[in-house]
Amino acid sequence: MERKRVKIGTRNSKLALWQANHVADLLDAGGFQPELVPIETKGDKIQHVTLSKIGSKGVFTEELEMALMRGRIDIAVHSAKDLPSVLPDGFSILAFCERESPDDVIISDREIDLNSSSLVLGTSSTRRIALLKHFYPNIKTIDARGNLQTRVEKLKTGLMGGLVLAYAGVLRMNLDHMIQYWFDIERFTPPVGQGAVAIEVHNRLEPELSEKIKSLTNHKITEQLISVERAFLRKMDGGCSIPVFGLAQMEQDRQVELTGGIASLDGKQLIKRTMYGSGEQLGVSLADEILQSGGKKVLDDIKSAI
Repeated sequence: MERKRVKIGTRNSKLALWQANHVADLLDAGGFQPELVPIETKGDKIQHVTLSKIGSKGVFTEELEMALMRGRIDIAVHSAKDLPSVLPDGFSILAFCERESPDDVIISDREIDLNSSSLVLGTSSTRRIALLKHFYPNIKTIDARGNLQTRVEKLKTGLMGGLVLAYAGVLRMNLDHMIQYWFDIERFTPPVGQGAVAIEVHNRLEPELSEKIKSLTNHKITEQLISVERAFLRKMDGGCSIPVFGLAQMEQDRQVELTGGIASLDGKQLIKRTMYGSGEQLGVSLADEILQSGGKKVLDDIKSAI
């Protein structure tokens, strides 16, 4: 019996292809014939400016969504943290694969001293820059756009002492031997969705096929937790250019612990709270608490500055 083909849209970087191949392996084991379709996005094409200057919404997803809508691909595979908090009409997140540890790490080919006044770290994330300014005001940062391999090459030139990256990507690219420092996840809270792979679909996909793909790829606890995080992000109206962070974790009693917040661009203000509960309302409630505790002013100041 011929296996049904499923066309998987993906960015063309090594890390994105790892993610797409991971989904392909799950589909292959479930009886499908997966086929990868690499697509270049705006975020891949424009490497000489920061993400905040490009415009944060859909910078790594828009071209993949166009391919979904036109039927060129059946599903699109993304890093969950790259997905805007609100998707265009007709699109939805079908599944989240099981999440890897969402920690941030520093990789380098030398030892790292976070107390050094001469330390320069590479990152293109406004969240990481703001948190570094808050907790380590002695550290200087330099923009480090590009795929992981490009950033590692920049590191080797000596322009920076280390790179701040998501542990999940470092692990998936077999660079974990270069980890010199792990950030405390309670202090250096990651962005919404970090560590997880998301599968996006258009409503043109047949419901029966959609359900079968979900049954093979979706990790229910990961879906539950990131749904809470994304509800928080939607209410905060945050994107790649806003230093908003949020992490949901499952407690032993099946209650969800959600920690989230916002930092000013200069790192001087950091508003952070933790709440417990369940469902997307937890994310909304935490965002309301942060916005009412000074986060609205921080957010407005950031939006007027970018």
